[in-house]
Amino acid sequence: MHYDTYLAQHHTRAADLRAEADAYRLAAAAKQPYAMRTRLGWTLVEVGLRLASERPAFAH
Repeated sequence: MHYDTYLAQHHTRAADLRAEADAYRLAAAAKQPYAMRTRLGWTLVEVGLRLASERPAFAH
């Protein structure tokens, strides 16, 4: 093959990789709120379990 053919394939592949990277970045940014929601949910579960558990009796 002629070098122009290789160069054209390289440019096409580079454009495809850039498009995939952009799509991945957008998908990762869209998942961000769910991570915060999950962390908040587990924090509320932990607080609820602490409130529901019996407190140890202190000796005077």
